[in-house]
Amino acid sequence: MTDVVALRKCIEDSGMTMVFISNKTGMLRETLYNRLSDKKSDFKASEIIKLSDVLGLSNKERDAIFFANESELNSRTEDEAKEVV
Repeated sequence: MTDVVALRKCIEDSGMTMVFISNKTGMLRETLYNRLSDKKSDFKASEIIKLSDVLGLSNKERDAIFFANESELNSRTEDEAKEVV
């Protein structure tokens, strides 16, 4: 399950726009927005690889964001989620 709060924080910290990220990854902008707003819609493996590359995520950061445990996500506050990355 994707930690969308942590992913949004990485995107915000990168200074990149959603349009730039969608162009660099080849993802439709609508798809990117939908994945970030729908907690039940996980990213495909190819999307994870592309996003990780564009955002410059380490393997540890990638795993913490895209392979988060659902019970951990539910028990964390928003501030704690932002500290993951």
